Amino acid sequence: MDKFLDQKRAMQYLYPPIDPFDQRMLDVGNGHQIYVEQCGEPNGIPVVVLHGGPGGGCSPAMRRYFDPRVYRVILFDQRGCGRSRPHASVTHNTTWHLVEDIEAIRRALGIDAWCVFGGSWGATLSLVYAQEHPDRVLRLILRGVFLMTKAELDWFYGGGAGKFWPETWSRFVSLIPQDERDDLIRAYNRRLFSGDLSLETRYARAWSAWENALASIHSNGSSGESPGDYARAFARLENHYFINGGFLEFDGQILAHMGRISHIPGVIVQGRYDMICPPTSAYRLAELWPACELKMIRNAGHALSEPGISAELVRTMDQIAEDVL
Repeated sequence: MDKFLDQKRAMQYLYPPIDPFDQRMLDVGNGHQIYVEQCGEPNGIPVVVLHGGPGGGCSPAMRRYFDPRVYRVILFDQRGCGRSRPHASVTHNTTWHLVEDIEAIRRALGIDAWCVFGGSWGATLSLVYAQEHPDRVLRLILRGVFLMTKAELDWFYGGGAGKFWPETWSRFVSLIPQDERDDLIRAYNRRLFSGDLSLETRYARAWSAWENALASIHSNGSSGESPGDYARAFARLENHYFINGGFLEFDGQILAHMGRISHIPGVIVQGRYDMICPPTSAYRLAELWPACELKMIRNAGHALSEPGISAELVRTMDQIAEDVL
């Protein structure tokens, strides 16, 4: 009953579904075309939404955090996933390509500067983008902070989170021979890029299931089976980025470069019991960001759909609208 009431309460904060007023495929070079949509108020406060993964894609549910009378909401599928093409491709697909894509979208839509809203990997990309283009960012709104550090990857793929979910971790690890388990990201990489579609899909579903099972605080350790096409893009892209350290120049780069954006107003909405992106990263980030407000959400995990996280994100965007207007 308590869970039901929490969900019902959170739904009061979500705006009704809004349809896009503009949808297009944008050619960004290197054979890539990315899907871009706009919804809400065409002359409103511009906000670009950066989805998670890498490889998650955007969804209609992501539109519901913004008052459609106030915000001009821009969503897009990052290279290789969702409706962008080529599907599941990692060629010419790095963090720096994505930063260039965000700028290409901004220019194509005639936007001078915008709010940047991102969760999980979307928070990573939001921070990197802001550090490269601070003059184009009005505000940062981040959820479930991930800093793309070795420590974070070791936590999730080295057994840290598995200590809380031993049965789920066992399923994830069991597909890998004993002598390869010292580096699960690399072991899965061999199979996700084997060239055998059925093998890639099998391991992609296992990779996706491990992460999805830990997203919600209400999880029972099982997430069901993702559609093959979605899982393959999600797993291949995540693995590609993780095995390359997010294509950052050095471990800890985002924290080291916080001086570039310490003046930009920001809000971090973080689940207290986030098993995928533990709160320590959000806390460390906030310590180096004087213009940021950190909101720890009790009884919440990682997912954007967690009731407390959803409610706080809507409150945050409503407050920003009041401040700007």
